[in-house]
Amino acid sequence: MAAETKDGKEAEFDMKIDTSKMSKEKAEAMLVAESNREVKWDSPSFAGGLFMGRFQPELITPYPEQNAEDKAIGDKLCSEVGIYLKANLDADEVDRTREVPKKVLDWFTTKRMWAMKIPKEYNGLGLSQVNYNRVIALVSSHCGSTAVWLSAHQSIGVPQPLKLFGTPEQKQKWLPRFADGAISAFALTEPNVGSDPAKMSTHAEPTEDGKHYILNGVKLWCTNGTTADILVVMAKTPPKIRKGKEITQITAFIVEANMPGVEVMHRCDFMGIRAIHNGQLKFTNVKVPAENIILGPGKGLKLALTTLNTGRLTLPAACVGMGKQCLNIVRNWANERVQWGLPIGKHEAIANKIAYMSSTVFAMEATTWLASAMADRGGYDIRIEAAMAKMFCSEHAWKIVDETMQIRGGRGYETADSLKARGEKAVPVERMMRDCRINRIIEGTTEIMHLFLAREAMDPHMQVAAEIMLKVPLGQKIRAGLKMANFYTRWYPQQWINSSVFPGYSEYGAKLSRHMNYVERTAHTLGRSIFHAMGMYQNSLERRQMVLARFVDIGTDLFAMAATCARAKMLRDRDSSNPHPEHLANFFCKEARRRVEASFAAISDNDDRQANKIAKCMMNGDYKWMEDGIIRTYED
Repeated sequence: MAAETKDGKEAEFDMKIDTSKMSKEKAEAMLVAESNREVKWDSPSFAGGLFMGRFQPELITPYPEQNAEDKAIGDKLCSEVGIYLKANLDADEVDRTREVPKKVLDWFTTKRMWAMKIPKEYNGLGLSQVNYNRVIALVSSHCGSTAVWLSAHQSIGVPQPLKLFGTPEQKQKWLPRFADGAISAFALTEPNVGSDPAKMSTHAEPTEDGKHYILNGVKLWCTNGTTADILVVMAKTPPKIRKGKEITQITAFIVEANMPGVEVMHRCDFMGIRAIHNGQLKFTNVKVPAENIILGPGKGLKLALTTLNTGRLTLPAACVGMGKQCLNIVRNWANERVQWGLPIGKHEAIANKIAYMSSTVFAMEATTWLASAMADRGGYDIRIEAAMAKMFCSEHAWKIVDETMQIRGGRGYETADSLKARGEKAVPVERMMRDCRINRIIEGTTEIMHLFLAREAMDPHMQVAAEIMLKVPLGQKIRAGLKMANFYTRWYPQQWINSSVFPGYSEYGAKLSRHMNYVERTAHTLGRSIFHAMGMYQNSLERRQMVLARFVDIGTDLFAMAATCARAKMLRDRDSSNPHPEHLANFFCKEARRRVEASFAAISDNDDRQANKIAKCMMNGDYKWMEDGIIRTYED
């Protein structure tokens, strides 16, 4: 089999996963996914190293700060955007009417905000990833729908893949149009296809002269799709035959919305972010020029995965913005609302919630800006850091907005319009909760993030040990065994005897140094625990999704702890009279350590098998009697 290297050339690789016991459909899906993965780790990954028992603080310290020039650019734009939106955008009206006012979208055009990430040579703003994410966080704190208009267009829409992989001719043709207000969308999902691209039905057949492709199919949940001018459309193209096997080819096409055969079938209506223009599109015999292919035939899924490495960073930034708004709401309400003679924030039950919210927003900010700075600096492989930031921030943002509603009580559950109508402050917690819920689903559900991260985390082990578990000739298996023995006889003892047994990181101070020591020590525990699981489950490990998820959760919390300590140290060093960052980091790390220990315990002490049996019985209808006494909304 072959994969594509970063320069677009084909490189041979061997499948590291045994598909012999899989169904034909699952084996095909696995083959498609594996053949489009990055097969090498050419640059270091701090978070990736944790799964191999490597703690490399030099990759995250000193915690990266924006240089003065870049910060000034971000400060100016954020100030302009904040002032304008506060005066001109009623976010509750946007939610009620399902429309962002045209004057606001036009203002974005005048400010070239549809081209924030596009280089200046194409008339874009050329913002750094950090500044772009600062803008998205700011807009998200005010109006989730408006933030999605901006972010979907340039985080996963046409500008990002075109910037990464477009030819000079493609860039010159399309990138300047976004500075003039053109909107883009990304079309991958289909009515019957979510995270399994092998089942994709949209297809594109080349014409006899090879100059065009004829595109047919239906795409669902295309954000900005109902109003987009330009789209990236993923479609199956004729398969390749390698070693007698048919290999599915997925290709990315740039499609103009005004091409004959492009049809908007439906605009979707959602629980939250209600003003986004997300819809179902149909492509009927759309004639697309072959030069509209990005990266090359069969490279569409790889393009999508690579685009998401940085595209995913927008979502945690949005979560940070919403989390900070929750802090603003809770701080004011916890002081203002008095019960039993005290402001509610001074009652321990509420104080504990406030401490969790404050420290966790600090951690969300630390992971998001760290990964964003890594993207700007280059020289890092951030696929794990970006996915972790997305999963960590989206999960905790949901808990934070839920706690905000709990603290606000009935006023949290009541709409802002209703509060305003009876003379109270129009605090939009109810809308924020509806807007926030999508974050655990979009750009990879939490469950898919667990699987993605588990596969990437296991990759170094797979490179060493996978062949020993595959059905290969005896000679090849012996060579694989020797390779494995050579690596693990050196690696495994180091996971027990290493520098983590000695106190270190004194530069962090007494409190934070303990947490940094814990991260280093626990990384070794994580590395050998994964190795033990590989030995125990062997080829069946990929089916033990809950075990893998626990490993991923441990690694994610360790990454967040290290990032949070590093950011706290940076802020303390900048202003030694301010102890608050250290207090926030200390509280967060204590909470995270409890989660880590619980995850380790659950690897061996769990009810996964019983849960699988109960789920099987439920799906078979054995528990259908539990549905008696209701009015069924979903008929068999």
